[in-house]
Amino acid sequence: MSDWIGRVIGVMLIVAAVAFALSRAPDRSVESLVARWAPPPSDFIDLRGLVVHLRDEGPRDDPAPVVLLHGTSSSLHTWEGWARALKTGRRVITLDLPGFGLTGPFTGDWPAEDYRGDTLARFVITLLDRLQVQRFVVGGNSLGGEIAWRMATLQPQRVAGLILVAASGPAHEAQAVPAGLWLARVPVLNRVGEHLLPRSLVATSVASVYGDPGKVTAALVDRYFELTLREGNRRALTQRLAARVAGQDEERIATLKLPTLILWGGRDRLIPPAVGKVFESRVAGSRRVVFDDLGHVPQEEDPARTVEPVREFLARL
Repeated sequence: MSDWIGRVIGVMLIVAAVAFALSRAPDRSVESLVARWAPPPSDFIDLRGLVVHLRDEGPRDDPAPVVLLHGTSSSLHTWEGWARALKTGRRVITLDLPGFGLTGPFTGDWPAEDYRGDTLARFVITLLDRLQVQRFVVGGNSLGGEIAWRMATLQPQRVAGLILVAASGPAHEAQAVPAGLWLARVPVLNRVGEHLLPRSLVATSVASVYGDPGKVTAALVDRYFELTLREGNRRALTQRLAARVAGQDEERIATLKLPTLILWGGRDRLIPPAVGKVFESRVAGSRRVVFDDLGHVPQEEDPARTVEPVREFLARL
């Protein structure tokens, strides 16, 4: 019996060793990722010691450029469809937020490990100052939506319009959390995740935020997987989630007095559509549009359809 148990343990150790080897995913340098993920019109700006990845497209004489902010574990690439549709008539600015994409974690003059909502909002405002953009329309998805409404409360005189796409803010219960985000929240396991990251885990996480998982392609998973491996991003994600307080500052939402478009996916299980109703009830005069078949990233899942109410909204400003 003892020999049999020993053989079973031996096999388990071998399987564990193989799984470890297959899942090992060390950090990648930003230089190794640029060729694939930052082709023109991508640009990089040194902003107080942090090199920021951004795209600034469309006519420079636009009096109120459209600034679009991505969500947690995403990147500026999530807005590529909208940017193509809007840049013929509007200046469109997209960027990788600190701790995500090719921008990477805070460094330089920025407060290390401080990924609170207002800190990120002030970061974007500082970037717009650098680009000499005084007045703008700001939109965002998920975390990016929260940063957008925080910007509008911090500097309301500069914000011409607000676009909230499945934005975080009001306290809520998620119906499902992507496996990668769940792992990043668990002590000890999140530190292990800084060295191990099965591509299959990323694929499952991306599929869980789509209304139709069949739309998730290998190239899309590659993007999320490789940009997550950008050096420092996994550690920054853990810090961002640790800094998050559900419903923090949500009372400020009711102070918003500006044109606001609210977009949501009816199959969003991370931030349920009911949260969109909360935003609509608190922002006077806002308009809410729900796409019943889409998930948490409707701008990425179906850019052609979801950009149409954005066009209409911008035309009325």
